[in-house]
Amino acid sequence: MDNNAAQNVAEGNASKPPKLLIKGGKVVNADKTENVDVLVEDGVITDIGYDLAAPPGTMVIMADGRYVIPGGIDPHTHLEFEFMGTKSVDDFYKGTRAAIAGGTTMVIDFAIALPGQSLLEVYDKYRSMADPKVCCDYGLHVGITWWSRTVSKEMELLCAQHGVNSFKLFMAYKNMFMVDDGELYEAFARCKELGAVAMVHAENGHVIEKNVHKLKQAGVTGPEGHEMSRPEEVEAEAVHRAAMIASQTGCPLYVVHVMSESAAKVIEERRNAGQTTLFGEALAAGLGTVAPDGKCSFEVAAAHIMSPPLRKTRSTPLALMKALASGALQTTGTDNCTFNKNQKALGKEDFTKIPNGLNGLEDRMSVIWDKGVNTDIIDPQKFVEITSTNVAKIFNLYPKKGCIEIGSEADIVIWNPDKSKKISATTHNHACDFNIFEGMVVRGVPETVIVKGKVCYQHGRLMDSKGHGSFVPCQVFPPHVYGRREGKYRPDAGDCGKAKDTQYCLNTLNFPERQLLTSALQKAAPTAQRGCLKLFKVSFTFSLPLVTIEGFIQTMVPLYKCHSTLISRSRSHGHENLLRINS
Repeated sequence: MDNNAAQNVAEGNASKPPKLLIKGGKVVNADKTENVDVLVEDGVITDIGYDLAAPPGTMVIMADGRYVIPGGIDPHTHLEFEFMGTKSVDDFYKGTRAAIAGGTTMVIDFAIALPGQSLLEVYDKYRSMADPKVCCDYGLHVGITWWSRTVSKEMELLCAQHGVNSFKLFMAYKNMFMVDDGELYEAFARCKELGAVAMVHAENGHVIEKNVHKLKQAGVTGPEGHEMSRPEEVEAEAVHRAAMIASQTGCPLYVVHVMSESAAKVIEERRNAGQTTLFGEALAAGLGTVAPDGKCSFEVAAAHIMSPPLRKTRSTPLALMKALASGALQTTGTDNCTFNKNQKALGKEDFTKIPNGLNGLEDRMSVIWDKGVNTDIIDPQKFVEITSTNVAKIFNLYPKKGCIEIGSEADIVIWNPDKSKKISATTHNHACDFNIFEGMVVRGVPETVIVKGKVCYQHGRLMDSKGHGSFVPCQVFPPHVYGRREGKYRPDAGDCGKAKDTQYCLNTLNFPERQLLTSALQKAAPTAQRGCLKLFKVSFTFSLPLVTIEGFIQTMVPLYKCHSTLISRSRSHGHENLLRINS
């Protein structure tokens, strides 16, 4: 970057993002690598090509052969989370600031309702906390800890009106968050109806409770009791049970924080057996380190406490990385939920009172690159896939997020694969006073981080803006999850009089579109019953001329009455509710 451009970045952060041209880099997407330039205007990628010319007023950034990758998306954070009698110290400002410093440009946090609490109430609470503070974009999963008709109705409202398409349930934390199998079944079935993604914390809470009781009777009170009470098979059994219930309800299931080889194998086996809408998430912590040995201090041991726990087996990080490489697991997150030493000390005399949580937001990308790419277990394209693209696809953010394509938002990282850094709590950007990767030297770091078209980090310097990020609604029925492959789905043609086929086709559209289209189809129903039209097809494409949904319906109804129609839905360039007719 030239001197004038650097000054513009330093002084103009609060203003409209300038035009940017990234030249001379290797653009890496999940499916390809190209030596091309990238032009950014108004926060959106507007051109990709060879030797692009810089329009007047454009800031030119020379990538000099480095990788140009989509910004990371962390699907699992807990910022400002009230938990176990205290609150995580990374708030939405410091947490997203740390994320940017590590090359992550979007987080998806959890708004978790307590038993009896309104889901809408906790959603509103998190929006009010996050909106003024976030430095990068964010989304919200909503946690369900109880079941009722009210919860079911609020799930529908969250999907239809509030941009939520995922709900997390807990099989552990008995008497706090845990639901039973019947409630899991009801919630999974409701997710399927709504086109949402079910998520689960998979551990057998009943067995954990019994194990804790036995350990305390035996006099175990220190941090070592945490992992002892939650062995691998307790996690693996719950993963299998949750996957079975998801299979019975036909619901897609995303298993958060897979921490053991046994649990990863359960997911792999069920996917190989045909349950392809079962997804697994590894964490930076589980990929980068293991549980400390019993000789360490309380402070060190307590800092590593999370659930499911870090495993002591030295082969676990490698096994989890290989599971990502093979496709047995699909995404990487952090479960970033940071507490200071004095907060961890709440469990000094009782390991069950140690607040569960650790860091990872700032170091995720570098740890995964170092442990995966530098060891030749994964290549740069797989790195992009597991740190960004797959998350975007599963939660219906793609191709707005998760790739470098024309029309995608300009969340871009220039990645230096040769530069190293030493991780330390004394230099990180988190609010916590401990780092589980303390002293680790990693090779591969972000050099420049662009968030929504604005340079927010460069050469170790953060130029973040509180409130620069915004909430990103996640639409229901993500194509990657609900029965489609490679972003495309084409149902077999059939008689429109078959209600189930019509509904299945309607389910490929987002909630507002389905309402509008259903109304149009109902008006045309008498003609359909006379058999004048075979069931229209729906396919997903990424670069088509567009018309509005209202214009589509005006055109659709007469076409519906006379001949077959192919409808192609475009999700490119961030446009929503836009369709094209192919007659």
